[in-house]
Amino acid sequence: MSITQRLMRALGLDIATSKYAYGRDPIFGHISESRIADKWTKTTCGYCSVGCGMLAGTRDGKAVAVRGNPDHPVNLGKLCPKGLSEHQMIDTPGRARTPLLRRGGRNSPFEPITWDEALDVMVTRITALQRQHGADTLGVIGTGQLLTEEFFTLGKLVQLGFRSRNYDGNTTLCMASAVSGYKMSFGSDGPPGSYADMEHADVVLLVGSNIADNHPILCNRLRKKPGQVLIVADPRVTKTAMMADIHLPVKPRSDIALLNGIAHILLRDGMIDASFLKEHTEGLEEFRSFVSEFTPDAVSLTTGLSVETIENVAFLYGKASSAFIGWTMGVNHSTQGAVTVAAINNLALLTGKIGQLGSAPFSITGQCNAMGTRESGFTSGMPGYRKFDNPKDREELAALWGIDEDELPQSRGLAYPDIIEGALDKRVRALWFIATNPVVSFPNVKLLTQALSTAEFVVVQDGFFPTPTMDYADLVLPAAIWGEKEGTYTNSERRVSKVNAFVTPPGEARPDFNIFLSIAERLGIREKLFPGWTSSHDAWLEWQRVSAGRLCDYSQFTWEQLEEQGGVQWGGASLYREGVFPYEGGRAKLHCVPCLPFTEQPDKEFDFILNTGRTVEHWHTRTKTGAVPQLDRMVPNAWLEMNPVDAERLSLRQHDRITLVSRRASVEGIELRITGIVAPGQVFMPFHFAEQNSNLVTLGAFDPISREPNFKQCAVRVERSR
Repeated sequence: MSITQRLMRALGLDIATSKYAYGRDPIFGHISESRIADKWTKTTCGYCSVGCGMLAGTRDGKAVAVRGNPDHPVNLGKLCPKGLSEHQMIDTPGRARTPLLRRGGRNSPFEPITWDEALDVMVTRITALQRQHGADTLGVIGTGQLLTEEFFTLGKLVQLGFRSRNYDGNTTLCMASAVSGYKMSFGSDGPPGSYADMEHADVVLLVGSNIADNHPILCNRLRKKPGQVLIVADPRVTKTAMMADIHLPVKPRSDIALLNGIAHILLRDGMIDASFLKEHTEGLEEFRSFVSEFTPDAVSLTTGLSVETIENVAFLYGKASSAFIGWTMGVNHSTQGAVTVAAINNLALLTGKIGQLGSAPFSITGQCNAMGTRESGFTSGMPGYRKFDNPKDREELAALWGIDEDELPQSRGLAYPDIIEGALDKRVRALWFIATNPVVSFPNVKLLTQALSTAEFVVVQDGFFPTPTMDYADLVLPAAIWGEKEGTYTNSERRVSKVNAFVTPPGEARPDFNIFLSIAERLGIREKLFPGWTSSHDAWLEWQRVSAGRLCDYSQFTWEQLEEQGGVQWGGASLYREGVFPYEGGRAKLHCVPCLPFTEQPDKEFDFILNTGRTVEHWHTRTKTGAVPQLDRMVPNAWLEMNPVDAERLSLRQHDRITLVSRRASVEGIELRITGIVAPGQVFMPFHFAEQNSNLVTLGAFDPISREPNFKQCAVRVERSR
C-alpha cells in the first residue's frame, strides 16, 4: 500500500480503487473490472413470463454479470432491473445448503441431516399417513418457477407415484382464471396470440394490466406502429395508464360491465364479423339478448366512465383492422376472474379479431414458466391439455406410458385453496411446498397458518433459507435455483426457451429434478415411471412424445434448436388461424357474464377498498430480490397509497406511519404515500413484503370456477399508527 493510500485510509477516505476499476471484456469491451467474465452462457430469465434471453457471465466458476442477449427475439438485449441483477441472488448468505429436520416437533430447532436421512424421513412419514388415511391425505403445492422437465417429472411422481390427486401450484394464485376463461370460450387453454401482435395492432386495450411495472420489457412493443391507440382500463393511474392515449379509471370490479357495454355497442352498430360468428361460434342470439341491458347509460353508472368515453372506446375497437386485448392480475384476481376472461374473449369472437397478426385476447402470464406447468404439470388437467374425464385422453396417455388406464386419476383433486382448507379439517395431513412461500403469498394468512399448524407433516423444498413458511416446516430440502440447472421455460406467447446451468449449486443443494428421482427411488417406482432417466433431457424427450399432436405440441424442436433460435413458439405466431377451436364441433362459445358486486363492500367501519399489486423492483415474496442489495435498497419497505382528499379527511400527512385494518387482521407501521394516482375511497399496497404483509388483511374468497383468490378488493380502514 502506498503512502498516499495509507494517508487516505487514515482519513477515512475510500481507497477501494479495484472495486471501481474498469477493465476490458473480450466480448463487451470496457466494463467494470468486477464484471469481466471468462465465460458467457446463453440462458433465459427466471423471473416473470416475458421470457427474456440472457447471457450469464462467470469467472472462476462464480456468477459475475448478466446481460440481455441482443439476438433473442423477445427482448433484443434489454433487461429490467430484476433481470440485470439476477446473478446476484445466486451466491447469497440466504441460500439453503443442507437438508434440515426438526427431530423434536415444531418447537424444536432444525438440525442438519444427510440427504439419505431426509428422503427416508419424508417418504416414511408421508406413506405412513397415506396408509392410515388414504392416498389423498398428501397435498402438494408446486410453483411456476420450475423447469418444464421438472413439472412433468413432479406430476408423474405425485399422481402416479404417491397416487395423490391433491396436487396444485402457486400458479392458481395468478393464472388459473385465464386458464379457465380460455377453456370456457375456446375449449382449451393456450394464449391465442403473440407479443408481435402488440406491435402490429391498430388498437391495444389493456385491462387490469400494469405491464410497465410487472412486465416492463413488453412496453417496448407498444407505440411501434404509427397511429396505434393505447387504451388502459385500471382503477389506479398506473405507470402503464400514464403511457396511454385513453385511461379508463373504472370503479373496482366494474370491468365486466365495460366489456359487456362494448359488446352491446358492437352489436347495436353492426361492428361485428357476421360471417365469422355464423361459421365459428355458438350462442350469439342468447348473448345479444343478454347484453341488450348493458346500454351506455347503464354502463356509465356502473363504471363511472362517461357515455361518450364508452362509445368512443367501442368504436375504436370495433372499427380497428386489428385489435389486441391484454390482461393480467387486475382481471384474474377476482371471484369473477374466469368469466371476466370469457367476457374479453367475447369481444374478439364478435369481431373475428383472433388468429391474425395484431389481433388476440392475450393473457400476460405471471411467472417465468407458468405456461410450462399449465401444459405438462398434471394439476388441473393431464399433460398435453388432456382431460381427466375424457376416455380417449386417458386411453392415449396410458398407452404412451405403458400403464393401466385405471392408474390414471379420473378427476382433478383439490385445488390450492381447497388443499389448505383440507389441512384445516384434516382431510389433508401432509403438505409438501416446492419453491413457494404461502405464508406471504396466500390470502387471509391467518387461515393458512392455522392449516400449517394443524398439518401433521410439512415439507418445504426451496433454494433459500429461512423463509416465513419454513417456520411451520418439519423438513427442509435445499434446492438448486435458476442458473444451477438445465431445461426449458415457456413464456406468455408460448415461446419455449432454453435454460442453462452456469454455476454449481451451493453446499448440498440439488436440482429439483434430482430430488424427485431420488424420492421415486425410495418409493420403488423409479424404473416404472422414469425408465432409464438420468437427466432432465430424458424428461424432455418423453414430454415431446406425450405432447406430440396436441395443441401444445413440443415434438417439433430440439434443445439445440431452442438455443440457436432464441426459443420457438408452439402453435406458431397465432392459434385458431382457421377458426377451428378445440371444442367438439370446432366452434367457440360466447358467454353471458353478469356483472356482480365484489364480495366485501366498504361500509362506515371499513370505508376504503384495498387494491394490491407488484412493483418493478421486486418479485413475489422477495425470497430472491430481497437478497439482492441494490434492489432491496431501492424499495426496502411496503407503503400505502391514498388520495389527498382522504388524507385530508383523516388528518394524515405524507410519510406518516399508518395501520391498515380489515375484518381479519391489521398491518402496522406502513409508510403513507399521498398521491392522486389512486381515487378517493381506494388505497393501494404492494404485496411483496413479509414484514408488512398485505395478505394478512385480504379475503379468503375464491373464484368458484378457477379457485383463484380475490386479492384485489376488500374493505379496510386506515388509522394512524401509535
